[in-house]
Amino acid sequence: MFNIGITELILILLIAFVVVGPKDLPKIARALGRFVRRARALIEEVKREAGLDEIEQEFTAVREDARLTMRQADIREPLSGAKRELEGEITAVRREIDDLKTDLNDK
Repeated sequence: MFNIGITELILILLIAFVVVGPKDLPKIARALGRFVRRARALIEEVKREAGLDEIEQEFTAVREDARLTMRQADIREPLSGAKRELEGEITAVRREIDDLKTDLNDK
């Protein structure tokens, strides 16, 4: 949430230990925990009341629909199949030409 690494967390705890003292540190930690829980609950309530959850769900649905449409519109696979088919036809025609050349040379 805050992008705090372990070293930053240890530093914050050491500073809090020095500033607050070992006696009051658990009380401060509990109060901070309550504050964070209340803040998260308030944020969720604001999201719910503003309809942000619904908007987020709609955007997610639209994104998935767009991905599906892009996959369906992808023409690389049919083009690859057509290319392989055409290459096979070209190879067959070359063989026929080589066979005809060989027949003409034998005569």
